[in-house]
Amino acid sequence: MTIAPAKLSDPTVRAAVTAINAGDRQAFLSLLTPDATMSDDGSDRDLLQWIDKEIFTANGHMEVQKESDGGLALVADFRNDTWGEMRTAWRFTVHGGRISRFETGQA
Repeated sequence: MTIAPAKLSDPTVRAAVTAINAGDRQAFLSLLTPDATMSDDGSDRDLLQWIDKEIFTANGHMEVQKESDGGLALVADFRNDTWGEMRTAWRFTVHGGRISRFETGQA
């Protein structure tokens, strides 16, 4: 069963998923700490390059299926124009309402 972004437990993660689904790069970037990092399938990536390639120029969209750890861990069907749809896991590290790190990969 899909969880609507507005129903996600953590307000920062809720805002991040909402920004991704709206294609709102500026809103997403405003949620990150200045030194935010990320990894994809266990390998650290250049965050700005990755979000542009995988989300914002490829019409990325998340349909959250499950959340845990107070809303900081998600399982979502993620789709974009490059790869199609796949089941993904996302883990967010949030400090003071900003994301300092997120990790994603196939679930």
